[in-house]
Amino acid sequence: MAELIDGRRLQPRVDLTAMVDLAFLLITFFMLTTNLNKQQALDVAMPDITDSTDFFPLADNRTVTLLLGEGGRVDWYWGLLDKPLEGPHSTVMGKGGIRQVLLQKKDDVPKLTEGGKGLIVVIRPSARAAYASLVDILDEMQICGINQYMIGEISPEEEAML
Repeated sequence: MAELIDGRRLQPRVDLTAMVDLAFLLITFFMLTTNLNKQQALDVAMPDITDSTDFFPLADNRTVTLLLGEGGRVDWYWGLLDKPLEGPHSTVMGKGGIRQVLLQKKDDVPKLTEGGKGLIVVIRPSARAAYASLVDILDEMQICGINQYMIGEISPEEEAML
């Protein structure tokens, strides 16, 4: 029952200090124990710009060149542009498109080369290609298990193909 002071009844009061302290302790606990999502990054080894040594020409029977166009379009050829061993062909990103090509070439190339050397992929995005297309094709390299790939500049002849 509430106390009487000067003939009036006082309203009962509940002290919430302990509850507020507990709430702040719980918030602090959950903030410190929760795993925050970390950004995932794909490591791309880039050549040293200060190194002036010339690169060896790529073996045409091991090289597949991917030309990234707009709208997720991927044109590809096997070998050199002026005398391709296969192509040029056009496909799209993803499981039903370029992934099948990459997996097939990854299986075929060691059978055709001396010493069973693996596939080399040259990625050349055009100015019209979306940045997401470049990220998608790098993801495809990881999915297909292709270890040797490079990102290069597209030539005017290849741009005309797109």
